[in-house]
Amino acid sequence: MMITAAWWRPLDNGQVACDLCPIACRLREGQTGPCATRANHEGTMVPLHYGRIVSSAIDPIEKKPLYHFHPGSPILSVAAPGCNLHCMFCQNWNISQNGEARTLKTSPTDLVAMAQAEESVGIAFTYSEPLVWYEFVKDTAGIVREKGLKNVLVTNGYLNPEPLAELLPLIDAANIDLKSMDDVFYRKICKARLEPVLASIRQFREAGVHLEITNLLIPGHNDRDDQITALVDFVAGLDQDIPLHFSAYHPAWKLNAQPTPPATLQRARELAAGKLKYVYLGNTNSSEGRDTVCPDCGTVVVERSGYRGVGKLTDGDRCPGCGARIPVVVN
Repeated sequence: MMITAAWWRPLDNGQVACDLCPIACRLREGQTGPCATRANHEGTMVPLHYGRIVSSAIDPIEKKPLYHFHPGSPILSVAAPGCNLHCMFCQNWNISQNGEARTLKTSPTDLVAMAQAEESVGIAFTYSEPLVWYEFVKDTAGIVREKGLKNVLVTNGYLNPEPLAELLPLIDAANIDLKSMDDVFYRKICKARLEPVLASIRQFREAGVHLEITNLLIPGHNDRDDQITALVDFVAGLDQDIPLHFSAYHPAWKLNAQPTPPATLQRARELAAGKLKYVYLGNTNSSEGRDTVCPDCGTVVVERSGYRGVGKLTDGDRCPGCGARIPVVVN
């Protein structure tokens, strides 16, 4: 049975308008959007990958990365093909930019049953872009909630505010990839715009979703001190407690910049340390920026080895050293 998409309008001459994301596609009969996830079928917008899984795994939740949400917990992580951004440096381009990737069929009920069988804390919609997998994510998230599990998004945040408002009441945590504070970077490198991403980040925060932010540092593109400082200032302006993850870039897909030097990651952390309480470094072998440390007394409250986290908190969210509250979700 063919599913009708959410957030679209019929136009004249059999065309359809997509209202899901800021790209605002207008599709002719038989045409697929640049996200490779939605198409015009006989004057109706349809999702192409409803119930189709391109990748699934039980991951440590730290791999999302989420460091302040159920640390040490396993989470079922799933994806469908496609993405509404076309970042030249995409680390998962083989599925995000490949609408024809081979998939397996599932259903929201079966997926939740799999999460329960694996004793997962919930389901993470990740690897590609879950917000353009909108209909399946929303249907699955409702059942996840009914079963007392958690819904996690790992996303680029490129969605219109109205469909996002409809989805957010079902979402427990998200890591949003804020690629730069430079709109030119978004337009040139990602084929998108900055402001809708910033608006989505604010909307996630206002909805009470647990939020963490990742910035992939790409030499020569978004790693100058002023660029890093602008991003840090934006996050700090929302809340100093929001965890910020600086991640190392490696050449992928269409971008051949040099890999991120460890010194760049360390400098970014130093620039952020005076304004944010929790700054982490990812995609690196260094132990720097790995553990969660109490900002009041310096006690390690979550110790990590690789992607495995071991919480040392007392009374759920208290530092064992000084008793300060640490903004870590544990229930």
